[in-house]
Amino acid sequence: MQSHPQLHPRNWIAVASAEHARRGCAEPARGYMQVCHGKCAPLKRVLPGDRVTYYAPTLAFGARDKYQHFVSIGVAQPGEPYPFDMGGGFVPFRRDVAYLTAQEVPVAPLLDRLEFAQERQHWGYKLRFGLFEISDHDMQVIALAMQADPARLGFEA
Repeated sequence: MQSHPQLHPRNWIAVASAEHARRGCAEPARGYMQVCHGKCAPLKRVLPGDRVTYYAPTLAFGARDKYQHFVSIGVAQPGEPYPFDMGGGFVPFRRDVAYLTAQEVPVAPLLDRLEFAQERQHWGYKLRFGLFEISDHDMQVIALAMQADPARLGFEA
């Protein structure tokens, strides 16, 4: 099955601890994303050319510390999700992502401008899904806050 570029890329927030999100973008040229404890199905919703940003509720997986920052941002690359053997019998699925140079930023100062957070009391509800779609507007707000190059994300300057 050959994938074709989309007319309009979609925008996604993926959720992981900062430690795990940073691991995925540690080598930007060989970056990857992994969501929902390594499940393949959610990754199939993300297509080549789609924009992805990682939100980290905590610093470390399973920790109770609150971090609540956007950690990385990039563009999904051609290819399908693929299994990756991490050892110990854990073989999660990944999708390749080209990450941009960006600054980690707290979500709190952005909440008033993010469409997905319109219901301020319940803004974090969608994060429970591990991967959800957001608007171009929200991705641009996040990208600008992270000081990521909007042109490299396919947004007009």
